[in-house]
Amino acid sequence: MSVLIAFLIVGILGLLLGLGLAIADKKFAVEKDEKLIALEESMPGANCGGCGYAGCQAYAEAVYKGEAKPGLCSPGGDQLARKMGEILGIQVEDVEKKVAFVFCRGNSEVTKTDYEYKGMTDCNAAALLQGGPSGCKEGCLHLGSCIAVCPVGAISKDEKGNVVVDKEKCIACGKCVAICPNHVIKLIPYSLQYVCACNNHENGAKVRKTCQVGCIGCKMCELKVEGSPFKVESFLSVNDSNAPQDSAAQAAAICPQKCIVDRS
Repeated sequence: MSVLIAFLIVGILGLLLGLGLAIADKKFAVEKDEKLIALEESMPGANCGGCGYAGCQAYAEAVYKGEAKPGLCSPGGDQLARKMGEILGIQVEDVEKKVAFVFCRGNSEVTKTDYEYKGMTDCNAAALLQGGPSGCKEGCLHLGSCIAVCPVGAISKDEKGNVVVDKEKCIACGKCVAICPNHVIKLIPYSLQYVCACNNHENGAKVRKTCQVGCIGCKMCELKVEGSPFKVESFLSVNDSNAPQDSAAQAAAICPQKCIVDRS
């Protein structure tokens, strides 16, 4: 009987304690501002970290506090930036969607190989061995570390073995950019049609020895095409995405290495 009474007392105390905690939680709970709730609900839920914050909720809170600007969320793009501006009652500049691009087309058919690699199928592991098996030490290692980390399956290999990004699937989370040991992958504007698909900053003589499709810094795309958006910096041609793109196709056509490619 005494044991039963003890159980009853413990049960009643537990019930009262739980009830008290529930009342206290409701009474002392900090209510969220409606704007913060609206910001959190507008997020895409990718939690990719591409904005520089731990996840969508953390970014929404940073925008609410004024610690971050709308427009840092690549998966949400311009539509989300505008929505955030509406919620906060502020003017937001247009934000163009960005996507990842692999700045290399140097597959095994066109690029010299220094040795046969038989290690882990991981670019970072291969890079530890004399910079990898490829003769170009600034190019893609083609082992697919970026493919493994892509959360949406936007990265694959084409029929020639080149690693490519499907710009329609890419959410610009930046995980492929971070994992690449040679920094071959970069985020570029979605609408940018012509890009020099090379990452090698060596002079033309050295590039010719290792890759048939590498940029040799000849400046033909820059000097032979009027109004060209391409400029050669440190022996490598780069498309200025802020410049008019009317003559970009001409620059691609005149390139002797055919390293300026059409992404459309």
